Amino acid sequence: MTSSTRQFRIQAIPTIFMVILVPLFSGLGIWQLDRAEQKRTQGVSLEMRRKLPALSLNDALPDSDELIFRDIVAEGHFLHDKTILIENRKHLGKAGYHIVTPLQLTTTSQIVLINRGWVAHDQMSETLLFDSAGIVTVHGEITIPQPPAIELELGKTATATTPRWPYLTLDHYRTWSGLDILPFIVLQSAEDESGFVRQWPHPRVSDMMHIGYAIQWFAFALITLLVWFRLSLHTPEETGATT
Repeated sequence: MTSSTRQFRIQAIPTIFMVILVPLFSGLGIWQLDRAEQKRTQGVSLEMRRKLPALSLNDALPDSDELIFRDIVAEGHFLHDKTILIENRKHLGKAGYHIVTPLQLTTTSQIVLINRGWVAHDQMSETLLFDSAGIVTVHGEITIPQPPAIELELGKTATATTPRWPYLTLDHYRTWSGLDILPFIVLQSAEDESGFVRQWPHPRVSDMMHIGYAIQWFAFALITLLVWFRLSLHTPEETGATT
């Protein structure tokens, strides 16, 4: 009778792969856990900002990175001739536009873009676009618009005198308008009177994606170890055949 007891015998090539891949996969898993912790810290910081008193844009401002999601109040007058429409924005399944108009601040003369809200296609009118004359007070929350994965050329189509764009980026707007705008945009509050719909989503910073990636990398490291261990087990017949 022959024994079926397996013997542990390290092989060179599987061991080389194991030594390279297990630390690599483990390191990537640890890096993803670190990214998850950063996201948690960022989320706490952003939620704390939302609870702070409204910041006046007419006063001296901190760095723009510290302003994201802050509630603000600003006093100035709209530069209506530089208004743009962000098209194909939907509310309750109905298509329409977001109306973006620059506001020139009264005290500093700086210019900030204001997303004044949504209006349906069939309710669009020049009267609605230019309804705010003189000095106005705007309340809202600061955000930074992000470009899509594939950027298109903007600013060449128009309805009457108002350009329509598929999306907004600050760099595109600066180039088109020639204005030196602040490096963020304000989502105007629903509490301000207007004919626009203002139901802004509140993005949440989540760590779940990074946790999922970390589990995936640790699983790869474990699978690599198990494969290496299995390849290192041999029956006596296999051991004798290789000697």
